[in-house]
Amino acid sequence: MDDHLIEETLETEQVFDGRLLKVYRDRVRLPDGALGVREYIRHPGAVVIIAVLDNGKLLFERQYRHPLRAVFLELPAGKIDQGEHPLDTARRELQEETGYRANFWRHLGVLHPAIGYADEHIEIFWAQGLSYIGAALDHGEILEIVELSLADALLAVRDGEITDGKTIAALLWAEKTLTGAWRLAD
Repeated sequence: MDDHLIEETLETEQVFDGRLLKVYRDRVRLPDGALGVREYIRHPGAVVIIAVLDNGKLLFERQYRHPLRAVFLELPAGKIDQGEHPLDTARRELQEETGYRANFWRHLGVLHPAIGYADEHIEIFWAQGLSYIGAALDHGEILEIVELSLADALLAVRDGEITDGKTIAALLWAEKTLTGAWRLAD
């Protein structure tokens, strides 16, 4: 159905092999027959967690992000380890970063944050029935936990205090779910 839009990969070259990211350059044939070059990042994938406390507030983290040299307010999230199921990643990251364990989990959807230059996918999870068991931060991971109501989180997006794309996208799911517009699947 979309075949008239597909580019044919003629050659692939890895140009950078980092601990997290792998950078590739492909030579491609465009749908009109012309040749082109595509550079892109391969990423192992990640999760983002909408963790709802019994008081109805959502768990957020304040964390320094080196590429932008700034502290960001974002939902708990983390990289999927090789061979790890995304739900296992979500469970691990929620506990490691926030100290909470959830009794109820739902996979809500997926987002692709940078389709023009990366294959990263972020799986969105809903977590409820939280109980605090203690955080176990990774070496070098320093963050603060913040509780915000959905209304305050949406105001923080509006006011430019939350600019992280995965958090903004996940807050759409949270807003639709908490207002009843979208139901959690059983």
